[in-house]
Amino acid sequence: MRQKVMIASIFFLLNTISQIQAQSADSFMVKSAMEESIDAIFKDFDSIAKPGAAVAVMKDGEIVFKKGYGSANLEYDIPVTPSTIFHVASVSKQFTVYSILLLATQGKLSLDDDIRKYIPEVPDFGKLITLRHLATHTSGMRDQWELLGMAGWRNDDVITKEHILKLVTKQKALNFDPGEEYNYCNTGFTLLAEVVARVSGKTFYQFTQEHIFEPLQMTNSQFYDDHERIVRNRAYSYESTKSGYKKSVLSFANVGATSLFTTVEDLSLWGHHLNRPSEKIKPLVEQMNTLAVLNNGKTFNGAYGQFVTPYKGIKQIQHGGADAGYRSYLGRFPDQDITISVFSNFSDSNPASLSLQVADLFLESEIETPKAGKKEKDPKTIVLNSEELAAFENYFWHEKSALSRRIYVKNDTLRYNRGGTNETPLAAIGKNKFMMLNVPGLITVEFKTEAGKDKMVVYQENQPDFIAMAYDYIDPSTIDLKQYQGSFYSEELDTRYEFTPVKGKLVAKHRRNSDIVYQMIKADHFNNRAGIHLHFVRDDTNKISGINVTTGRIRNLWFKKE
Repeated sequence: MRQKVMIASIFFLLNTISQIQAQSADSFMVKSAMEESIDAIFKDFDSIAKPGAAVAVMKDGEIVFKKGYGSANLEYDIPVTPSTIFHVASVSKQFTVYSILLLATQGKLSLDDDIRKYIPEVPDFGKLITLRHLATHTSGMRDQWELLGMAGWRNDDVITKEHILKLVTKQKALNFDPGEEYNYCNTGFTLLAEVVARVSGKTFYQFTQEHIFEPLQMTNSQFYDDHERIVRNRAYSYESTKSGYKKSVLSFANVGATSLFTTVEDLSLWGHHLNRPSEKIKPLVEQMNTLAVLNNGKTFNGAYGQFVTPYKGIKQIQHGGADAGYRSYLGRFPDQDITISVFSNFSDSNPASLSLQVADLFLESEIETPKAGKKEKDPKTIVLNSEELAAFENYFWHEKSALSRRIYVKNDTLRYNRGGTNETPLAAIGKNKFMMLNVPGLITVEFKTEAGKDKMVVYQENQPDFIAMAYDYIDPSTIDLKQYQGSFYSEELDTRYEFTPVKGKLVAKHRRNSDIVYQMIKADHFNNRAGIHLHFVRDDTNKISGINVTTGRIRNLWFKKE
């Protein structure tokens, strides 16, 4: 009897072992298939002769996939691994907001405090700028990087916190009243990091080490506030050239808006911490995830140091980063407790796209499939003859962003031209209303006449209306550009440009920057390829007295004619 029992036990044990082996084999097959799919996504990086990338996926508190591709250092053929340290640029901003909110939970400050309470060097613009405004890109302050670039600074210059604070103290005006608009602004986060330092009595590097990185065991993370500090196992950044690659040197020694050094492994821990916060920290994280509200009560996809952008019907909270050749993206799917981190040291890379391709693999069962018949049909088009179409031909000017648009007929089709060959055909859906063709989503263009002036309004879902007024086009070849020559000085930037006409274009010369070529777009208005706009201002005698300069993140920066 005992022998039969022993034989039965042996057979049971062997069967159990066989099942475990089969299950292990199945698991190995699944893992291999997933790795193969992700390898295909990162195939362009999988060579030690190329700049690289790193990816990590954390699910329910466990890293379920991590891998490195390509080279961290092309000079020494050092491969990227999941433990390679990258500069992650603007992904830093959520750590800055988190630090501010930690101090708020301790009663040491409030999001609605005036920034000048803590940094009195910030000029009094006559408008209250709160920490909340700074944390949501709604302060109206001019962006530090565009200001520095205009003043002649480069990425490979050593740029410290002190340099930026001195720049801020010289500012004379805001882009807009605080809370009125959203406009991405790095300056606000440099100021927030300085608030953390002044309130806590520690450097931002020290504060984040003690209150974030050490508690979360993010052992390979730090805010890099010293450009001479040695960091082992870091990746260096690169950009492409016609013959291969070149170094894209970064010498930042400032923190808050940027300069977090971390790994995809460490950032996964951070993502899980935000996806599943403890009860103690939960109110803080909920505040971070809350959409900002403008003065008019409207929201946009910006939260606090991050953005809420649903992906295929699934809630996603994300932020990307780009400095020099570094590119980064952190995407969190809190409902599924999934975090995907993708870093690269190549300027042509697109970690956001790579991350979302990885997300497709892990969220496949939850991605919404569009239901048949649910897609809204485009409006029905009508036919207008050539004479009717020609009635809409005009030039339009968008004052706020200093952008010109041309509407004209070509091959019996009305076209919306943004400059050069960048244009979109329009199809009539009403007597004075059109829709853009060959663009994602529904974008409509309506032409109106108000108070005797022609106006064009572009409507797009989740975007403010683009309202542009007609203006009289002037052929630049008929204009004597010598009237715009001369030296122009900015007291705010302590820098000057010399303008000279060259072959029908206006060329700006600077002691550090390369020459910049501007093309006239209408009387007294010029643009360059980088989107910098010049408005030459005239005095009561019709003489040019100065220039208002506008970029994507700077409006009406004054340069006085000398």
